[in-house]
Amino acid sequence: MQPELLVHRALVEGVACALGAGLLWGLVFVVPLMLPDYPPAMLSFGRYLGFGIIALLLAWTDLPRLQQLQRQDWRMACELALVGNLLYYLFLSAAIQLAGAPLPTMLIGTLPIVIALVANFGAEALPWRRLLPSLAVIASGIALVNQHEMALLDGQRSHHDHLLGALLAIAAVLAWTWYPVRNSRWLRQRPALASGTWAIAQGLATLPLAVIGMAGAGLYLHGSSSFDYPLGPQALRYVGLMLTLGLCASWLGTLLWNRASKLLPTALTGQLIVFETLAAFAYAFIWRGALPGSTALIGIVLLIGGVILGVRVFRPA
Repeated sequence: MQPELLVHRALVEGVACALGAGLLWGLVFVVPLMLPDYPPAMLSFGRYLGFGIIALLLAWTDLPRLQQLQRQDWRMACELALVGNLLYYLFLSAAIQLAGAPLPTMLIGTLPIVIALVANFGAEALPWRRLLPSLAVIASGIALVNQHEMALLDGQRSHHDHLLGALLAIAAVLAWTWYPVRNSRWLRQRPALASGTWAIAQGLATLPLAVIGMAGAGLYLHGSSSFDYPLGPQALRYVGLMLTLGLCASWLGTLLWNRASKLLPTALTGQLIVFETLAAFAYAFIWRGALPGSTALIGIVLLIGGVILGVRVFRPA
């Protein structure tokens, strides 16, 4: 097969995998709204406890390849699990509960721009004149969509809560800017490492961290909160949503993202995180039972257009 056809096939498959990951990751924005009585720690550690349990079950099906991983692979899996999984979702869920969904979603929505800019300082950097047009269109779309979302801010939260929520959302942006860039570069150094194996490895690395975090949250909540630890007031909903996030958003989303990271340049995968933003807004509109306004629709069209421009930049001649 001709090299340009191989590149084209990798581009199509990579974009499809990034789309699937974004659709699954968008779920994490609506779950804190579905469980408003649960502390952020219980949402973060519960989700990744579910991820770890699912990875433990799946590990038996991939044991030979997991045994081939070296010590540095497991060390990196632990780093990615701590920063990109536990800390990121802890910051995000806390921000959503403090400030509501619109403000954190707006800040998290800048990830496609931030990651693409950071990634373009690496070895596979593109000329900025080729990269910036798609980023400018995506930024315009983010601004329009979030203008609509910011109009939905309620007056029931204090300025202190909004400020603290914004700071936590920025911390989440920093955590998730580091994660895909580091994960992508590690996978490129390990071309033989299967995407599914690496997703299971990250889940296994997450499990002990989630157990420790869940135990610590229990000690803290026992003395300072009326929360009914460990399952809370809606036990069945909590367990069901945590397992859903663990299976769909964490394991399957990570698997698809690993595959996209192996097939696509990091500067492009950074832009494709816009799929997560689009999915988050779609799920939020469904949860509210409302349709997006004209400003939001224009923003969504610009987001999609920016992605198309970004993909065209990396398309073979």
